[in-house]
Amino acid sequence: MITRAGTHFVPAAKAHALTHFHQQIIVLWSGPSLAWLLRASADIRGPRTRSAQPTQAVASRKRRDLEDAVVVKIITPTEKNALPGKLAEAELHFNEGILDGLKLIGFTVWERRTGGGRNVTFPARAYSVNGERRSFSLLRPIAGDVTAQDRLREMILEAYDEFEEKAAVAS
Repeated sequence: MITRAGTHFVPAAKAHALTHFHQQIIVLWSGPSLAWLLRASADIRGPRTRSAQPTQAVASRKRRDLEDAVVVKIITPTEKNALPGKLAEAELHFNEGILDGLKLIGFTVWERRTGGGRNVTFPARAYSVNGERRSFSLLRPIAGDVTAQDRLREMILEAYDEFEEKAAVAS
């Protein structure tokens, strides 16, 4: 017998293990800045009944406990390889769940050219079509939630602000 899980078909005997795997992903990513994976995993598991919804107090406590699952590490460029406007690079270090011990690299914090704030670029893959350089983002929202990247961008900018404050105090 074959059971459908997400967009992949798996044997019924493995369906429970796949559901358990997605629950691990939910535990790892359910911080406030990466909640888009929670919604995507809920689609795989199916709708929750009203009685299965956690209370707001329980949900906020779990969120606080899991915010440490992802740590943003700020790396400042050296003087000889610094590009104009580039302030720092950022990495996401995972401390829990299946991604424990791994990091996601390729985020960069930039000063806006107009001088009105900062921007974060995401990891991207460059390619060319008819000699024209293009790129596509390697970290994309699931199911069209365009605000998911904004939440991650804000988390990285907050980490950079904390880094700047600590550097100012140290000097």
